[in-house]
Amino acid sequence: MGTSTPRLPAARRRRQLLDTARTVFAERGFHPTAMNDIAEAAGVTKPVLYQHFASKRDLYREVLDDVGGRLEETIAKAAAGAPGPREQVEAGFGAYFRFVAQDQDAFQVLFGGDTRRDPEFARQAAATEASIASAIASLIDVEGIDPAHQALLAHGLVGLAEGASRGWLADDLRKDPDELGRQVAELAWAGLRGVRGP
Repeated sequence: MGTSTPRLPAARRRRQLLDTARTVFAERGFHPTAMNDIAEAAGVTKPVLYQHFASKRDLYREVLDDVGGRLEETIAKAAAGAPGPREQVEAGFGAYFRFVAQDQDAFQVLFGGDTRRDPEFARQAAATEASIASAIASLIDVEGIDPAHQALLAHGLVGLAEGASRGWLADDLRKDPDELGRQVAELAWAGLRGVRGP
């Protein structure tokens, strides 16, 4: 008499499907990936996958939300534990790079070409960047700087982290993420010291 695999609770099954989808989307891209591919990789039937997600697009949106939310939370927790603005900037960069090192699939899905080429997905990724930039903006303490200038500089710092991550990944992560975080924070902080209000 055969044994059957016990059914996972709905929340755990959903978590498993999101994690599997993130990996498959990162490897193959959104358009080449079929729901069958994800179901097979997760070891479930396609109807089980559709019980949790109405469509491939719905699933991709949820993956983006999940990845973006985890990245934001990671950076916020790290920065909150640092004693001052400079240390918070360094802690935030370090957390960002550790996140990239530990989950390269997440970085690929959030900042990869398929996401950027689709207007809806690009808006989701931009919302994540804007949320991170908003948190960074509060650390830019320059006398007389107006909020719009502050926000623009914060977006520049988010772009700095993304660009450095791409170069780091292309170099096979040869540098320690915390050391990279210190170096990028040093660059960012040196630049911010030169900022003047109107």
